Amino acid sequence: MPTLPAPYAETLRYSPFLARLLESRPWLTERLAATLDLPIDREAMQTFLAHPPGPLPFDADERLEAALRRLRTRVLAHVALRDLAGRADLDEVTGTMTTLAEVALEAAHDHAFERLIERHGRPLSPSGWEQELLVVGMGKLGGRELNVSSDIDLVFLYPEDGDTAGPKILSNFEFFERLGRRLIHTLSAPTADGFVFRVDMRLRPHGDSGPLVCSFDMLEDYLLTQGREWERYAWIKGRVLRGERWQELEALVRPFVFRKYLDYGAIEAMRALHAQIRHEVMRQDRLDDVKLGPGGIREIEFIAQVHQLIRGGRDPALQIRPTRQVLRRLAERDILPAETAAALDEAYVFLRRVEHRLQYWEDAQTHRLPRDEQQRELLAQAMGYSEWTGFERELRRHRERVAAEFTHVFGQEERSTTVAIPVLGAAVDELEHCLQERGFARPAELARRIDAFRASPRTRALTAADRSRLEALLPRAIDIAAAHPKRDDVLERLLELFEAIGRRSAYLSLLQEYPQALRRVAELVGAARQAATYLSRHPILLDEILDERHLDEEPDWPAFAHELERLLDALEPDAERQMDLMREHHHAQAFRLLMRDLAGRLTVERLSDHLSALADTLLNLTLRYVWRKLRRRHTDTPRFAVIAYGKLGSKELGYVSDLDLVYLFDDPHPDALETYTRYAQRINTWLSTRTAAGILYEVDLRLRPDGEAGLPVTPLEGFHRYQREKAWTWEHQALTRARFCAGDPELGARFESIRREILCLPRDPAKLREEVLAMRQKMRDAHPSRPGLFHLKHDPGGLVDVEFLVQYLVLAHAHEHPELTANTGNIALLRCAAQMGLIDATLARQVADAYRELRRLQHRQRLDELPAVVPEDGTTALREPIIALWRQIFS
Repeated sequence: MPTLPAPYAETLRYSPFLARLLESRPWLTERLAATLDLPIDREAMQTFLAHPPGPLPFDADERLEAALRRLRTRVLAHVALRDLAGRADLDEVTGTMTTLAEVALEAAHDHAFERLIERHGRPLSPSGWEQELLVVGMGKLGGRELNVSSDIDLVFLYPEDGDTAGPKILSNFEFFERLGRRLIHTLSAPTADGFVFRVDMRLRPHGDSGPLVCSFDMLEDYLLTQGREWERYAWIKGRVLRGERWQELEALVRPFVFRKYLDYGAIEAMRALHAQIRHEVMRQDRLDDVKLGPGGIREIEFIAQVHQLIRGGRDPALQIRPTRQVLRRLAERDILPAETAAALDEAYVFLRRVEHRLQYWEDAQTHRLPRDEQQRELLAQAMGYSEWTGFERELRRHRERVAAEFTHVFGQEERSTTVAIPVLGAAVDELEHCLQERGFARPAELARRIDAFRASPRTRALTAADRSRLEALLPRAIDIAAAHPKRDDVLERLLELFEAIGRRSAYLSLLQEYPQALRRVAELVGAARQAATYLSRHPILLDEILDERHLDEEPDWPAFAHELERLLDALEPDAERQMDLMREHHHAQAFRLLMRDLAGRLTVERLSDHLSALADTLLNLTLRYVWRKLRRRHTDTPRFAVIAYGKLGSKELGYVSDLDLVYLFDDPHPDALETYTRYAQRINTWLSTRTAAGILYEVDLRLRPDGEAGLPVTPLEGFHRYQREKAWTWEHQALTRARFCAGDPELGARFESIRREILCLPRDPAKLREEVLAMRQKMRDAHPSRPGLFHLKHDPGGLVDVEFLVQYLVLAHAHEHPELTANTGNIALLRCAAQMGLIDATLARQVADAYRELRRLQHRQRLDELPAVVPEDGTTALREPIIALWRQIFS
């Protein structure tokens, strides 16, 4: 009589069920003894099904049922013994049980299908295409996480209605319903050999009251018109186990589960679902339930899945099913701290191992800890503890850690407010009195503004749920604004934001679920009008506010480019979605810089460097994807370069700066001019078209040779010839700030060589002085001074004067001092000119300091969306050194 190896035989005390099983089935011990050292795989299961042990019934249906039940016995015993002996980890246990379900479903389906088509023929669509039953595994089966005594949750679907081919014709619905019922019976009907799996069909459309099978059209209509929030949660793990048209089904279900926007409404929905579960647990006194009780398996799953629901529509990498993989992805993306994700994963493994040991005891679908003292001690020993107390302590530690994180994610913070009136329903005079009491300077005006806001068509069209969210937000907004030094501006800007996001319940949910987000928004919009405008235009950026780690993170532009390229590749060939994605990532990066800027973490110079690096990165990616989509192209690698002028060229880019660009190519192919002209036009379209996500950049090509009369692209040799023979002095001034920023690096190097050559040409100083002064006067005439005010950019002693001074120094002296051609910025070039003795060193330093301060003041004005004009008083000290250097050089 074969016996089990000692390490496995000793584990039988942890499972009376296993002991009885081995005693009653002599064939089982022999097979186990020969295979226990290795996991059992799909091939071994299929081989067992083809040659099952023992006598079998004569009837084909009964023979398959017996074989499947004996397979279940074989696999469960194998898995349990390896697990209890410490030879199998959690992934092996759940993976093996999932494979068993898949093998059993396949065998049951194929057998029932063949029996049905003998009688009724194959199911066909009206156009004659054969139809199939798609079996969708839900829950742990879908996630390949099946436990050892689990039900299997299934949904049956078929693509199209129609009829079978005969002889006895059925509608496709009737055919697949019969097929589904036979499949369920084959797996779940109890026989002398037991059962294979209990089958739960309650997750199908309409649950128990709905039809057993649904067509794709029926499912789509249900999800669109009646699909509930908890069903989104259920379908996260939905996985087609058999059926070739699974991609069509996934494309149908995905938009229901994963929203295009960040869906913070999922928190409220899942909180309500969990509350129902918790109520049932309390009602049945099941706090000792390791699955549904506090800190149990379900809470870990909810934590993982709520983040999937929130972000999965925007990050396809989160559209995965296994809970442990989701936790790892959340940590990789810094959505969960790595320490938290690791603790949840550790708890998940521990609790699932406890769950399995509870079920091994009597092959029962239980998750409750035993009350019997002896069974408790055996459970502790099965988990590797010498006694119950040590095991219970570790169990409590894990559950408390899970419960704390669950409360952190789903708990509702105290949202007290001093505003006692219902803001959406109060009379205007009540609102005015409320605002006056809280110190607002313009209470009557703001009361009218609130009244206009609540009377607007957008607000009146809100759903009851969104109106309730807004009613909760407005009093807190008033309280938060009242505590800000610029309270009136903050409240007005918050109202503008609420107007912009009113129809997007996800954003209202975000502000409601995270009170700290509303406070952070108030701080940002109070610090800068531009922040309010940016958020109103791109409310998706509200998500960025929740993570203050961005304030300390220096951008890694190569890593950003690599990740964005990966995401763009995944969207090929969908140009519209790619354009949206680039815009969304641009907005997010710019907003992160804005938050760091307002927090005082960036100088103006460093900010401009980052914004310029961001633009360079996006231009390079734009070139790559536009070229791929150009249908008629004569080469795989374009010989094309983008030259940046102006603010981008000098790396002084602002948040809303246009891009001054020139496109160059060098390609002898006869179709080159036509190809690159189309290429340039597509690039402009890609950058400047307004999509649902806004625009990327406005592009200005007027600095190209011959300006608006010229072609959008210029051959490199033609550009060289134009600069030598036709360019105006102001065009050479512009060239001092030009640089290669995207495209073919070799072509960029040749441009830089031409640029240096042109800048180093000898020039008549008197004539140069005259032409520079004439251009400067032309600009001053276009921007006349206003009494008592100083324009930071255009007035004498302003930013443009410094730029003209530096440009003159470069053009006048680069033939003798080629170091001046370096595009290192005005401050560095002033220092360089002083070192060469071209200007007084002290004066150069004073001008550089003044230029830096003028840029800071201009930036401050732009942040509040104000003109670059300040009172003249107080600017004298800044202007004096600039005017002095101007007189020294040009007088």
